[in-house]
Amino acid sequence: MNVAKAKSPKARTAPGKGGATFPTSDQILQFIRDSPAKVGKREIARAFHIKSNDRIRLKQTLKQLKADGLLDDRKDKPDMDPARLPSVLVVDIIDQDEDGELLARPSAWDEGKPLPKIYLSIDKPHHGGLAIGDRVLARLNKIGKVDYEARTIRKLQNSPTRVLGRYEMSTTGGRLRPVDRRAKKDYLLNEDQANGAEPGELVLAEVLSGQRGPRLGLKPVRVLERLGSAKGLKSFSLIAIHEHNLPDEFSHAAIDLAKQAGPVDLGTREDLRNIPLVTIDGADARDFDDAVFAAPDDDPKNSSGWRLTVAIADVAHYVRAGDALDREAKKRGNSTYFPDRVLPMLPEALSNGWCSLVPNQERPCLAAHLRINAQGELIGYKFRRALMKSAARLTYEEVQQAIDGNPNETTAALVGPVLAPLYQAFRALDGARAERGALDLDLPERRVIVNEAQTACRIEKRDRLDSHRLIEEFMITANIAAAKELERLRQACMYRIHEPPDPIKIEALAEVLDSFGYRLARGQVIRPKNLNGILAKFQGKPESPMISELILRSQSQAQYNPKNRGHFGLALTHYAHFTSPIRRYADLLVHRALVSGLKMGPGGLEKGAGAEFEQIGEAISACERRSIAAERQAVDRFTAAFLADRVGAAMPGRISGITRFGLFIALEESGGEGLIPLRALTDDYYDHDRSSHSLTGRRWGRSFRLGDRVSVKIEEVEPLTGSVILSLIDSGQENGGRENSGQEKSGQARRKDSGKRRGKKRIKKRK
Repeated sequence: MNVAKAKSPKARTAPGKGGATFPTSDQILQFIRDSPAKVGKREIARAFHIKSNDRIRLKQTLKQLKADGLLDDRKDKPDMDPARLPSVLVVDIIDQDEDGELLARPSAWDEGKPLPKIYLSIDKPHHGGLAIGDRVLARLNKIGKVDYEARTIRKLQNSPTRVLGRYEMSTTGGRLRPVDRRAKKDYLLNEDQANGAEPGELVLAEVLSGQRGPRLGLKPVRVLERLGSAKGLKSFSLIAIHEHNLPDEFSHAAIDLAKQAGPVDLGTREDLRNIPLVTIDGADARDFDDAVFAAPDDDPKNSSGWRLTVAIADVAHYVRAGDALDREAKKRGNSTYFPDRVLPMLPEALSNGWCSLVPNQERPCLAAHLRINAQGELIGYKFRRALMKSAARLTYEEVQQAIDGNPNETTAALVGPVLAPLYQAFRALDGARAERGALDLDLPERRVIVNEAQTACRIEKRDRLDSHRLIEEFMITANIAAAKELERLRQACMYRIHEPPDPIKIEALAEVLDSFGYRLARGQVIRPKNLNGILAKFQGKPESPMISELILRSQSQAQYNPKNRGHFGLALTHYAHFTSPIRRYADLLVHRALVSGLKMGPGGLEKGAGAEFEQIGEAISACERRSIAAERQAVDRFTAAFLADRVGAAMPGRISGITRFGLFIALEESGGEGLIPLRALTDDYYDHDRSSHSLTGRRWGRSFRLGDRVSVKIEEVEPLTGSVILSLIDSGQENGGRENSGQEKSGQARRKDSGKRRGKKRIKKRK
């Protein structure tokens, strides 16, 4: 007996009857997967201690698993032709495309064969709870040579074993309302299972397996942990932390080790205490791990060139490979930032203490001494362990104001000797960036501001100042130097790589550009300069936001890897993160590699550590993605809370996503995102064209495209899930909801158009 999707065998047993419950379907499947040999009912019964009176139940369970396509009696996987898949098939959801549609693959598939493309329809309400990783039994409809549209018959995974939700009390008793917006049902929570929780609290509960409540078939749960009131804003970050299983407490050993940290002597370190290094960060920053200084190069061979110093906190001095602090940092991978709190990678005694370059305090650092020419090109570098003393803690805003002629008490004395040289060096670096053609996507950013009492929040547009770009360019230059130095030393390096876009995504981009009369030559090697040319072509036009969004979506995801594959977005051949070892584990590894390679004392890499870099790179890349998802979801909830008292209000927005189940709208005022469900578009039947990212009405020809401006009304807001439901205001927007000539197409014309639309799926609105 084989499972449809095998894993590497590894024996495992689980308790059965006689003091334990009957095994779940997942436990049985896992046992079959992990078994080194073929197993049957006898082996399963023996492994789970299933007695004779439960053998019939086991037989029924295996029969159902087989019917679901999860078991296959044949040793090899089914030999399916991607062009002729069966009409009913078990599929795994593997990805989500740029339009938000779920993509699936057959659960049993030969890895050597090309995959068919299966678009999973979720336009029915009871199918909306699907996500990547789910397995479903689906009915397939062929729409292309190897393209299929699938409709869910039923979801095959077991229900979650733990649920995060809000405890509520009604006339019929207690309920747990999940915070996951995909969940479609509440759970039964009796008072005797509430563990002292009060209605209105956010709780983590376990589903009581094998039981079903008396009311509406709701499954009962038992509270495991009380997380406080669900009404306050602070609950939003807690939800994200628990949903993504983010570590939020340090071990006692790590905390004790951090408390033992202290100052360092100058010793063999370079003395930078008299150089006016300054930190420039956001006004709400609490840790300062980088300081900068610039001065004209006194080498006559580098006329009009600059010497830069980028000093970074010497975290490797305090966090040694394999110790309790290192284990905690590796587990987190990076710090995670929410609007109301930070989950730091290192305990506060280090992140806000000895590893923070606070003003007028001696701190150990790793200094990158950089030389650039007048054109901003890096022509020399060296790294030294040093001792420094920050001259000032500055914010982006006050630095920019000082350069613009409005210095305050802190910056007045620094404008001439410190800030002016920094800006002159920055202009050279900025010129070099433009010359090499780094991708220049200027996408608007918003930030959530929460008041001290955490009772209200507001949304602000994040200004992009030259002071931000200055620090960015100084950090990029130091990162380039670190990568090149480690390559020179033939030392293990954790590169930050960003590979070129997927040709399939570029082809999709080219199809959209064709519709606007812009031809992107097929088959050419795409470089950032090509994409910058497209952005320049559409600058100032209504389509500009749409084009920027499509170019962003065409990019591959940056990651950490010990193999240098360059950085496409920055147009660089060598790049490694070096400048933030307080908050990124990759940077700490780069510091250790430099310490070892340059023989700068203790705190370097352990012998043979490079052999683990590939595995570590995958792990910390996953940690980064986890943090980004948690941060985004928390911001969605804070934004929903901001919009909660604006239900019924009208506001402008842009279409940011188009799917077969509706339009995603980015609200211009708040930067939040909401959904106009397809059922709210009651004027026509709509076709979804994936290639042009549009919805087009069959009868009247009205079209909605990515980037269109629209006017919407807020209909529903649920802060706890971050859900915002919108409706379209039909007010003749400048380009949202484009109309045809105003006459209904003839039946013959509609049939002709329909025949031409290959790959387009008919979507029937739900009234």
